[in-house]
Amino acid sequence: MPRRMSERARGHHALFPGSFDPVTLGHLDLVRRAQALFGRVSVAVAHNPEKPGLFSPAERLFRAAVEGIPNVEVLEIEGLVVEAARRLGCDVIVRGVRSGTDFDYEISMARTNRALLPDVDTVLLAPPPEYAHISASLVRQIARLSGDVTSFVPANVLRALEERCGPQQTLIPTRNKKKRSP
Repeated sequence: MPRRMSERARGHHALFPGSFDPVTLGHLDLVRRAQALFGRVSVAVAHNPEKPGLFSPAERLFRAAVEGIPNVEVLEIEGLVVEAARRLGCDVIVRGVRSGTDFDYEISMARTNRALLPDVDTVLLAPPPEYAHISASLVRQIARLSGDVTSFVPANVLRALEERCGPQQTLIPTRNKKKRSP
């Protein structure tokens, strides 16, 4: 369980924006940790025209995935993340960083957001090792090829992926031993 911040920090309202197509266990880990750190989290589901989507923003199943986590709301946004933060009264933006490549992108975005909305800070959270390799684009690719994504997504998302992409195939190693002629 993440260490809790001071009561002052827990009074913050965090915005966790992303396309979340589909929601992964890494996303849920970040929501839980952000809620523990800041007290209130708005998950902002956005449509990213640069990413080929599998689900529409309304179909992304984040509401069901965060059910039971207190002080977390899920909503759809359009336009700039900083405008959503301003409209919702958020004072921090939370983003996940899995690698140096993510960090380089996110730090540039954080600086730009800060220039556009100086009162809002961005906090970057690194995932624990068991989620560090999971990305929504990788999950989409595996699911489209009927691979097993059970260990990457919550159960409700797994069911939706199977409905959209077809049943998963469990990979069982086989040994093709040809009989040698004497």
